[in-house]
Order: sequence, then C-alpha cells, then structure tokens
Amino acid sequence: MSSNNQQTINLNKYISSSGICSRREAERFINEGRVTINGKPTQLGNRVGKKDVVKLDGRLVTPKNKTLYIALNKPVGIVSTTDGREPNNIVKHINHPERLFPIGRLDKPSEGLIFLTNDGDIVNKILRAGNNHEKEYFVSVNKSITPNFIDKMSNGIPILGTITQKCKVEKVADKIFKIILTQGLNRQIRRMCEYLDYEVTKLKRTRIMNVTLGYLQTGDWRELTEDEMKEINNMISTSSKTEEASKIQEKPKKKISKKKPVAAKNPFNKKSATFRKSSPKNKRKNNSFSSKKKRR
Repeated sequence: MSSNNQQTINLNKYISSSGICSRREAERFINEGRVTINGKPTQLGNRVGKKDVVKLDGRLVTPKNKTLYIALNKPVGIVSTTDGREPNNIVKHINHPERLFPIGRLDKPSEGLIFLTNDGDIVNKILRAGNNHEKEYFVSVNKSITPNFIDKMSNGIPILGTITQKCKVEKVADKIFKIILTQGLNRQIRRMCEYLDYEVTKLKRTRIMNVTLGYLQTGDWRELTEDEMKEINNMISTSSKTEEASKIQEKPKKKISKKKPVAAKNPFNKKSATFRKSSPKNKRKNNSFSSKKKRR
C-alpha cells in the first residue's frame, strides 16, 4: 500500500467509489477486517495507490473511472491534438495522469479557453452548431474596424462553400472586436476576416457556454466546478450528439407528404385505362379522327 498522498486515495473512499457501498459502510467493512490491500489486513486511514490490489471478502474492488472536465488557457503554439507525433500537442502540455482529449479545436496561433475531458459522450453535444452553444472571442486585426466590417461579419461571410451563420460582433477598440459564434468551421474567424481584407494579429477565446477564462493564467488549467458542470448538463440536455440524430428525427415528417397517395401504382387503373382505349366508344372517336385525316 502506497504512502504517497499525492497519488493515493483513502481506502474507504476507494471502496465507495466502486459503487459497492457508501463510505460509512466501507469504514465498517474495514473495521470488521473484511478488506485487504495486496493480501494484507487493513485499518482506517490506509491509502490506496494505482498499483494496489484491494479486495472485500476476497473479491476484487475496482473503482469507477472519474469523469474529468478541464478548462485550459491554451498558449499560442500548442496544437489541439492527441497525436503523439506532434511535439507540441495539447495532451503533452497538460501532462495529466488520466487520458484526456480536447473538445473541439483552437488553432495553433490562437490562445485561450479550451475544454479537455475523458467523457466522449459530451463532446458532440457541445460542438454541434445546431445546438447553439456560444463561444466568445476577442480578436485583434491589422487595421481599423469599420461599421461595414461589423455589419458584414455579423450577417454572414461566404467561406468553405457555405455562408457563416449570423453572429454577434461588437467593436471594442480601433483594431479589436468581440465575436460570439455558435459555429466551429475550420479557422472560421481568420477566414471571415481574410474575406474582408483584414488580417488577424491576435485571437483569444474567453468563453465557452457558461464557462469563462477568468483569472486562469496562460498555460494553466483547472477542473470545472460542480456548478459549472450542472449548468452545462442543463444546457446540453436537449442537444443532439450528432447530425445523424437530427436527420433521424426529420425522417417521419418527410414520409408524410402530399405526393404519397399519387405515388402508389394501382394495376386496376392500368387495366381500366387499357379497357377504355379499346372500348367501342373510343374506337369510334379514333376512327373519326383518322377519317378526318384521310379527307385532308
């Protein structure tokens, strides 16, 4: 059993985190001599490290993995990837003992707030533009910002084969503006500025949904608070995880259409049509038409 407090957990907390029992019940089991660490008897106050084997009544106790949500103030030069071949990847920068991955991207030359997690379920719910989750940026450009620039940026710019969604844009200083997006197109803000003949000199994300950068220093990270996660979970409770999910919801509407009764083929109608063509009445009409032709 380990004695390094920074990498260990209290035995009773370790047992309760497995879902077997409460922390108080775990203390009772320890006092009753039913718990071992690496085959040795235990007592209250013992701590458990990653390599320790804990058993209750001879059965292995395995705690559930803790779900982590981290806010990082990403520095310029760090790449939002888990690829180990990238020397400046975000995971190496964090250097967290748990396996984490970023939620979305923040370009290498950009800085500011980015989330990391080990919860794959939450990622697409936050990222989908259709879910309207806001991301706020402060952007510096190479020349003075005009009312025309603000208007065009706000109402949509043609990039990457589409037109960007309407967004909130506000002039902060002569060459600085604030923009709030719900989209996440590749290098979106930079491309939007380039289209209007502006060059981004600095881009910093300061907010994602309800979480702000606050006083978090460049390069530092912190775990999201319980209150922050509670609000995020409320905000994403009705969000679609994927675009496919929203398509599935639309399918029933498409099936119910006015064209449906017309599309159905009825062999009786064909037969009826054939019968009408070959009926004596139609034959007389056809003959009279052909006879008129002959007279001409």
